[in-house]
Amino acid sequence: MSRHVFGVSGLIGCARRSDVRIPPVALNGRGYSEIMSSFDISLIRLASPIGRLELTADDTGIRSLSIENNGRLPLDATPERPSPVLRQAAGQLDEYFAGARRTFELAVHFSEGTPFQRSVWQGLQGLAFGDVISYGDLGARIGRPGSGRAIGGAVGANPVPIIVGCHRVLATNGRITGYSGGAGIATKAWLLDHEGIEHTA
Repeated sequence: MSRHVFGVSGLIGCARRSDVRIPPVALNGRGYSEIMSSFDISLIRLASPIGRLELTADDTGIRSLSIENNGRLPLDATPERPSPVLRQAAGQLDEYFAGARRTFELAVHFSEGTPFQRSVWQGLQGLAFGDVISYGDLGARIGRPGSGRAIGGAVGANPVPIIVGCHRVLATNGRITGYSGGAGIATKAWLLDHEGIEHTA
């Protein structure tokens, strides 16, 4: 049974991260591998029931999580550079998909979003497995009432889905209005069903 979350307590402040994805173009003529090496960014991929996942991290935490879309991942051409934090993340994700884990014990590093986006992503961290909240209530929870549309944009820009559970945000009537990861709404519906969260497409 899903739990509806209201109020302003329970926000988790993680060692947060920068965010986010490595730009999809070479920087000053350099390729991904060189960029990643210069910033000491690690990379790992793993299989999951919703498609392959790709995670990046630096020495402060998880930087991004991407879900396969049409057989592609953003850094498919880049060799993996596993690190202890990414191996730990991969293990916890495997446990989550197997139904054996409800809480992620991982440092996440948000660095790139605007202050407003980061406040939304931090608010998302207060949502536990099986919790659900509306966009408007999430706005009120972080002190930005009446900003549902902007909240939706920030939720959609979350760089670390699943670990930071943006799939737990629905319209007030329980409807899925969109999802930026993987196959979109179908991926979000899978995650909601996995956590027993009631919803409509």
